[in-house]
Amino acid sequence: MEEIQAKIKEFLSRFFRNHDLRLDEDIFALGFVNSMFAMQLVLFIEQEFQITIKNEDLDFANFRTINAMTRLIESKTALVAQK
Repeated sequence: MEEIQAKIKEFLSRFFRNHDLRLDEDIFALGFVNSMFAMQLVLFIEQEFQITIKNEDLDFANFRTINAMTRLIESKTALVAQK
C-alpha cells in the first residue's frame, strides 16, 4: 500500500511542484486537474501498475485522492491475482 502511494505521489509531484500533496487531499478541489491531466493520470496508473481502468472505474471518486487511487489499484490487482 505504501509503495503504491509513494509512486502516485511521485507522479503527481511532477505537476504539483509547489504543493506537498497529502494522501487524503482532493486534487480536483485544489484546481490542479483538467481533463487532459486526468487522462494522463489514468494512463500512468494503467502502465505503472499493469491494470486496466474500465469505463465504470472512471468515477471522480476513484481519482480524487492518493488514498482513493490506491484503493482502486489494490482492488484491481486483487482481481487479477484471483484469476
